[in-house]
Amino acid sequence: MKIMKSFKFATTLFASTLILAACGNSDEAEDTEETTTEESTTEESEDQAATGELQDGTYSLEEQNFDENGWRVVFDMTVDGGEITESNYDYKNEAGDLKSEDEGYQEAMSEKVGVGPADYLPDLNSQLVEVQDPSEVDVVSGATQSSESFIKYSEQLIDAAEEGNTEMIEVDNAAE
Repeated sequence: MKIMKSFKFATTLFASTLILAACGNSDEAEDTEETTTEESTTEESEDQAATGELQDGTYSLEEQNFDENGWRVVFDMTVDGGEITESNYDYKNEAGDLKSEDEGYQEAMSEKVGVGPADYLPDLNSQLVEVQDPSEVDVVSGATQSSESFIKYSEQLIDAAEEGNTEMIEVDNAAE
């Protein structure tokens, strides 16, 4: 009689374990499916944001303050047909002169680092139009700081173009 009770108990315990294990596996499968669905939805949203459609228009950004050399960034980007068709990144001084046209600055910088604003600014601008993605723009050797600013500001203009916001972006570069 005692053996029969032990056998019944063992059988019941074994059956209960199998049932719980089966339920546990089913729940795990559902959890995995839900997680996978959530992850793919999040990835799709991020992909759509990363490849958001650009709204046609001209988008502008300016630094509010002059740097230690007397220059501040001015940047216009034109979007037509959902693509960047023109990029005009340069620096202006207090007189309104462009760094890319300053022969003295070009000569001094070229002698010092091998490249000047008349070289690297058109390069950065043309790269953006060609690749359509600031993260794909190559940093110009000798103009690393300007290249990094160009990429950062390009991203801000892209964000504005995705929203269709053509208001001037004013950057408080003294706060950086």
